[in-house]
Amino acid sequence: MKRIITALVLLFAVALPLAACGQAGQKQAATPTAQPLVHIRLPMGYIPNIQYAPFYVAKEKGYYREAGFDVDFDYSFETDGVALVGANKLPFAIVSGEQVLMGRDKGLPLVYVMAWWQKYPVVVIADAKLGLKTPADLKGKRIGLPGLFGANYIGLVALLHEFGLTPHDVTLDSIGFNQVEAFASGKEPIVVGYVTNEPIQLKAQGFDITTFPVADYVDLASNGIITNETLIKKNPEMVHRFVRATLRGLNYTIHYPDEAYEIATKYVEGLDKADRDVQMQILATAIAYWKGDPLGYTNPEAWQKMQEVLLQMGLISKPQDLQGAYTNEFLKP
Repeated sequence: MKRIITALVLLFAVALPLAACGQAGQKQAATPTAQPLVHIRLPMGYIPNIQYAPFYVAKEKGYYREAGFDVDFDYSFETDGVALVGANKLPFAIVSGEQVLMGRDKGLPLVYVMAWWQKYPVVVIADAKLGLKTPADLKGKRIGLPGLFGANYIGLVALLHEFGLTPHDVTLDSIGFNQVEAFASGKEPIVVGYVTNEPIQLKAQGFDITTFPVADYVDLASNGIITNETLIKKNPEMVHRFVRATLRGLNYTIHYPDEAYEIATKYVEGLDKADRDVQMQILATAIAYWKGDPLGYTNPEAWQKMQEVLLQMGLISKPQDLQGAYTNEFLKP
């Protein structure tokens, strides 16, 4: 999901001990590996951001190195990562669930191997003065969103569908990635964004808003780590090591968000000078969307619902083999 990562909800307390991470809440240093390191260029799908803290932690704490990897972060478009991993030119990338099914529909042998986000982070944001009570009240309204593409669009359509609506029941206004500005200026009283971004920014500016998080109404496969069928067949142990190292970074970030924030300042330019309260709220909201039992688990029902939405939207031509599109196999210790 390029350019989207956003503002989420509140923390749910879940202690998720990982076999490789030690007991929940217990800090554990990585043990240096003596094996030659494999250099990994990891497409992130977005610009440097506090929400990538789990990956920064996994690198700074030595979890990737201990697993045998030297990881560099590549902030290119999500679609670039899909294409490169699908062609087996890169082993891993961070992408959202819809990209996996859309890629497989085009013949790319993508496999989703770890859910980073347990819940789809898209949210509809409305001026509280409109008095909207449920997403059903969106009927007949004008809605601003970046465009008729990507997670914002897919999340909105899924939300409308849950309430018996279609895009034809609303007016969709393509405004680019300017949701905050469009809302604040009064041009767009309803916009679509990410729970970790636009709602937090607008509240910080003093706006009274009503939010309809997509995840409150429909379960969709969200952002996670993908690889390809070739690597899984030839080197499943490599996939397992990378997933487990990432889970260690994710687990550590959940339990020690303040330290994770400090680590992230090394990777996100200007984060050390940003409004820490706002940025920590973004991180806390993200953590609430990352937690799962077990951590990293991908829900089969979320994939089924995602496929239904994509078929309805015409973004995939036929039902995909969902058992081949994702796996929880690599979460095992």
